[in-house]
Parts: sequence; structure tokens; C-alpha cells
Amino acid sequence: MAYTTRREGCSLGAVDTWVFDLDNTLYPASCRLFEQVQQRMNAFICARLGVSPEAAVELRRRYFREHGTTMSGLMRVNRIDPHDFLAFVHDVDLSVVPANPALVAALAALPGRKLVYTNGSVPHAERLLEHLGIGTAFAGIFDIVAAEFDPKPALAPFRAFIGRYGIEPATALMVEDMAKNLAPAAALGMTTAWVKTGIDWAAVEPGADYIHHVVDDLAGFLAAAADLRRTG
Repeated sequence: MAYTTRREGCSLGAVDTWVFDLDNTLYPASCRLFEQVQQRMNAFICARLGVSPEAAVELRRRYFREHGTTMSGLMRVNRIDPHDFLAFVHDVDLSVVPANPALVAALAALPGRKLVYTNGSVPHAERLLEHLGIGTAFAGIFDIVAAEFDPKPALAPFRAFIGRYGIEPATALMVEDMAKNLAPAAALGMTTAWVKTGIDWAAVEPGADYIHHVVDDLAGFLAAAADLRRTG
């Protein structure tokens, strides 16, 4: 099964704006691309702060827990240049990301506008979308720079995102692998879809009521939505 519905939101057939996270959402977490990003973060911390590899790993994890992203912690505590950080950590090998013809076809068949909202950078997103063969499917990319370096799940950047693209939340749906990042989308009236990855820190917390759909197969979920639109 492509997805299960936990609670009702906007009918999938009525969605006219589709918002997608990037990393571990538009490609499978199992390809371990994000592990490359994490390793680059460790190397950046070692070089800039002069700490051991073990200390860099612990600092990366602590900043992620305490500040939402490792970069946010480095900016606030260590005053690093975020542009230098983003360029360094996103210099990764995309060959590990597998082709996904079913996703290409599902996005092409899916009516409505498609947007990316990522805690990464526009160059990283553009490289990945081109690699996957889906760059032309998307009308815009809202990245961490556009969010003024305030990462998801902060509410203010979500409001800025909605304003920039003129999104009507009642007919918009957001797809994410990190469950907590869907909370502000739901609070603003969007329907949400959580992509299961098996990663502990991305999972739904007990009692969370902001997830409408749980997705096992993103391409299948989008194909089902396109079918609903065609059949009314």
C-alpha cells in the first residue's frame, strides 16, 4: 500500500499546491546520501573549530537537538558563515541516489503546482532535482537562505513561504520525512503527508495529531492522488 490515512485533511483530489521536502523525501533515505552530508558536517566542524572527530560528531548531534539544525548551532554559538558551511557540506556524490522512473511519471501526471521547501540550499536542491530528472516539475525552491536561516519547523518561515508563493493552505499538501516539520504546516491549515524512513529522529512523536497521511511509497501516493483528480 502506498499510504494510509490517519485523519482527514483536504481531499487529495482537491490539492492544487504540493510542497515537498528534499533530503530523504524525494529520494530514499536508504541510499545514505544524507550520511555523506553528515560526514561533511563533521569534517567542517573539525577544521573550523579544531576539535577531534569524536567531539565533532557529538557537537553536530547536540546542535541539531538544541537548535533545529547543526548549522543553526554553529551560526549562533560559533559565528560560522552559513554560506561557507552550505557549500562545503553539500559537496557530495549524487551517484548513490537511484533513478526513480515511477516518481518522474507520478510528478508529471500530478495536476497542480509543485514546490520544494528545504532546510538545505537552492544549489543542493537544483543538483538533486536535475539528477533525479524532475527539475522541470517544480515551480520554485524555498531554501534555508530564503528562510533567513531559521530552519523548519519554525513557524515564521512557513508564513513567509506561503506569502511568497501565494499558497492557499486549505488546498495545499506538504510531504516530509521529518514528522515534526509538518506541525507548522498543519497549524496553518495545510494537509500533511509523512514519508516513513525508519530513522528514529524523523519519526512521529507519541500523541502527534498533525499527520494526515503516512506514506510508504511516495510515487504510489502521488499516482493515487493523480487518479483521484482524474476520477473526480
